[in-house]
Amino acid sequence: MWTFVGAATGLPSILFTAALVVVVCFWLLVAVGATTANTFDSDVDLDAWGFGGVPVSVSLSLVTVFSWSLTVGSTALLVAITSSGAVTAVLRLIAPAAALFMAWQLTRRSVRPLRRLRPDEPGFGGPPA
Repeated sequence: MWTFVGAATGLPSILFTAALVVVVCFWLLVAVGATTANTFDSDVDLDAWGFGGVPVSVSLSLVTVFSWSLTVGSTALLVAITSSGAVTAVLRLIAPAAALFMAWQLTRRSVRPLRRLRPDEPGFGGPPA
């Protein structure tokens, strides 16, 4: 348990942990009706990133959750199977970048089925990204 807490609150995972807290607070505000899930849709178009067809808040929330999960998991795994040293330090710095790339890919794949649920969104009906 303490390995997980240390991995979630230690560097570099703390960056994704802070982003996850913001995402959770946003969705709590949506749940109580203080804002809507479409709040950011007029500001950003994420079709180029492969996230088109769903609200921006949904796609960025998925990226945040996936990247946090992958970063914390890889950091906890590194702590459990390696000793401290230069190689471990380099791997702990590479893990968030790799997790962010993998989270982007997972989000692109997760958004595809969600596009069918929102046919009124711009970008719907285009070729899959």
